[in-house]
Amino acid sequence: MSTSHQQLPAGHQTPDHHQHPAGSANPRLTNGLTSSAAAMPARWRGISPIVLPPVIVLVVISALLEILVRSGVLWAYIVPTPSSVLEQMGTSSRLWIAAGQTGLSAIIALALSTVVGIGAAIALASARWVERAFYPYAVFFQTVPIIAIAPLLVVYLGYGMQTIVASAFIVSIFPVLANTLAGLRSTNPSLVDLFQLYGAGGWKTLWKLRFPSAVPNIMTGLKVAAGLAVIGAIVGEFIGGSTGLGDEIVAAIPRQRPDIVYAAITLAALLGLALFALINLISWLLLRHWHAWQQ
Repeated sequence: MSTSHQQLPAGHQTPDHHQHPAGSANPRLTNGLTSSAAAMPARWRGISPIVLPPVIVLVVISALLEILVRSGVLWAYIVPTPSSVLEQMGTSSRLWIAAGQTGLSAIIALALSTVVGIGAAIALASARWVERAFYPYAVFFQTVPIIAIAPLLVVYLGYGMQTIVASAFIVSIFPVLANTLAGLRSTNPSLVDLFQLYGAGGWKTLWKLRFPSAVPNIMTGLKVAAGLAVIGAIVGEFIGGSTGLGDEIVAAIPRQRPDIVYAAITLAALLGLALFALINLISWLLLRHWHAWQQ
């Protein structure tokens, strides 16, 4: 009797068409590794157009300066070699201590600017007559050069950290105030009418609608204020005296040490970039699920 299924001999194995020959790799595993390996260059391709151009410019300019100074085209006591600036940054602990002092003053001033600037903007936005009465003075105060105000700070506050913080505070508060006020004033009028329709009062509308809508503007103001706080701190150190980077610059100029001056300037720039990056990170954490431009 014939059947469609024949009994196979003992020890015989049915060939598996899904098995792979000995020594060959699993196609799924190979494809996964290939896609993962291809993903890394794709990420670098996205980052490289942003990172590489400024890095290349920095390397080229530094190499050109190094060659010009060492060949005698430029005098070393006027323009230091980049290698000597890096040497000062790497070996001078005094510069790093000074950078920490300047950074602390800038952070304190930025925190004060945030609190006072946002509070003042809310007060100005509470009524049109308040804004018309006081905002022009804020603009006028901002137009006065800080280098002209700094000696008065020494008269009123004396020498020390309090003068440096006050100098950085004066410089950095206006961007926070102006951007916060602009954000509070730019709330969607239709949403304001909707809140009023449901009986929301002025303060409830402020905290539930206008202030959240102004958060992107506030973060923009803080990004500008971060760099200005470092500038104001160094100007305050020029006049008010301290152990910060400004004091190191003032002390290095009579000794004709441009390498120390450039090293201090570089550290000051890195401080400003660090504060800007910190504010940018906070902005991304706050707004990444809210505003599309942060994604």
